[in-house]
Amino acid sequence: MLNRIWTLLAAVLIAAPAAAAEGGAECGGETACRIDGGLYHLALPDSWQGGPAVMFLHGYGSSGAKVVANSGLVAAFTRRGYAVIAPSGLPWKEGKPADWSVRDGWNTYPRNDVAFLRDVLADAAARAGVVPDRLLLSGFSRGGSMVWDVACQAPDFAAAYAPVAGGFWLPVTQDCKGPVRLLHIHGFADKVVPLEGRVIQGSEAEIVQADIWEGLQLWRRENACASNAADHEVRDGLWRKRWKCGAGGLELILHKGGHGLPKGWSTLALDWFEDLER
Repeated sequence: MLNRIWTLLAAVLIAAPAAAAEGGAECGGETACRIDGGLYHLALPDSWQGGPAVMFLHGYGSSGAKVVANSGLVAAFTRRGYAVIAPSGLPWKEGKPADWSVRDGWNTYPRNDVAFLRDVLADAAARAGVVPDRLLLSGFSRGGSMVWDVACQAPDFAAAYAPVAGGFWLPVTQDCKGPVRLLHIHGFADKVVPLEGRVIQGSEAEIVQADIWEGLQLWRRENACASNAADHEVRDGLWRKRWKCGAGGLELILHKGGHGLPKGWSTLALDWFEDLER
């Protein structure tokens, strides 16, 4: 009888989540997951049994909590069978808004976010069965810039990258660590992160958003792409270019709006991502 009790207990322990949140409480939805270095939020599809995920990096001053509170954004991914991982940036200085460790020539940010995001992914894999090899890394604005930086510094981190309205900052790196599969989405009329870049004068420093076209040129070099796009498509208010590349892949979608997530962007990103997996 005692042996049977121990057998049942062992089965329960094995079936339990591999990495419950700090303090023993489970996390998900509005309840943050805590790891060394910070927080992230996690949203899972109904009847989740493990699988692919989208990790979405918020814009300047936002948080992972606000990302998962955006029910429309989350549902666009979960209804197609993707977990949503929403890490939170840290204030770049005490009392300042949350940001990411984007390389912009001004080193005041307190955390290495490439390492932090690796830890987040490992925790989500242990906790919820996220498959790391099936990760799409996306993000908006300053979060989109962090996506470009992760793709450049750690190209093996995600299976593919889909930044929106964010790119490199000056000084632009000239040497990334490998090819990637990247879909960049940007508003043609974006004045916050213009396609041509801009200078931002702050009370403590001057930082410069790099030219998105210059960044795309770097990705063409890294991915061994032809100079001219292989395909052009104009449809439903979107302008789309795809380059034929020797390694990785590169696509650009421009929409007629400004600084925002265009309607249907998640469908575009997932359709593109799933085409890569076929």
